[in-house]
Amino acid sequence: MDIATWLLDSDPSLRWQVMRDLLDRPEPEVARERARVALEGHGAQLLALQDARGYWNNDEYGEDQDRRSVFWSLALLRRLGADPADPGVRTAVERVHESVIWKYWDNLPFFHGEEEPCINGGVLSQGAYFGKTGEGSERITARLLAEQLPDGGWNCEAPDKSKVSSFDTTLCVLEGLLEHERAVGEVPAALAEARTRGEEYLLKRSGFKRLSTGEVANGRYLNFSFPPYWFYDVLRALDYFRDAGGTFDARLEPAIESLASRRGADGRWAAGVTWPGDVYLDVDAPESEPSRWNTLRALRVLRWSGVETQSQDVG
Repeated sequence: MDIATWLLDSDPSLRWQVMRDLLDRPEPEVARERARVALEGHGAQLLALQDARGYWNNDEYGEDQDRRSVFWSLALLRRLGADPADPGVRTAVERVHESVIWKYWDNLPFFHGEEEPCINGGVLSQGAYFGKTGEGSERITARLLAEQLPDGGWNCEAPDKSKVSSFDTTLCVLEGLLEHERAVGEVPAALAEARTRGEEYLLKRSGFKRLSTGEVANGRYLNFSFPPYWFYDVLRALDYFRDAGGTFDARLEPAIESLASRRGADGRWAAGVTWPGDVYLDVDAPESEPSRWNTLRALRVLRWSGVETQSQDVG
């Protein structure tokens, strides 16, 4: 089948990334398509659900696996690639910046984060992406530096309770540090080193294996679901390393092989098990059906890695 045509027959949030990452379309063409994210489709629907005080569902994070909150709405807008310069997006972010607080954590402003490194990694990435760096991001990065464990990663368990890092938390933090570095430019050496150490935690484990035995650390790491929320998986991790740039690290070859092995005979990847929780929008296909988001992300990862697979070309 013509995978490119199938991918482009979708929401503008996915189309612009296909055009940029797989088809090498000219930048002005990509920018025009990206501008549609805030005006139609999933991005526009999500923006319209924010109330005048800056909240989604009157909640900053969401209890009992409720994804209808400020945190998860901004996280999804970032993954959809909503343009921070769009007037509607700017208005939504300003509302959050001016009014949303962490009611259960010292009433701090939203972009100052709270206490868990997995959540703070997400807030850091959102603040950086949407142009809200400053005092809040300084607070978060200082905490993350202090909370990094000796093995190089992070864990949402309190440091005095956990001596071993979590794949999930480590990737959430790495995404935040990368977005922050991209937004502010040069960062202090300690912060750059922290991201490198976090990456090494994952690279030493081939992205999904136990360091002690070489076995798959957790079966759910092979479940590819979009959006991923706080859950770790191999595709999400590989897409992080692709986004970070640089040359492909051979230690990730087992992860690439695992990703390629899950490609269907028609050249597409299926949707994984959807993570639990109440959501505003179903942005991907139902479980086991062909997933545009997984196929896009997998193809751009394979393209970055240089791995040749059958029918990889979508151009």
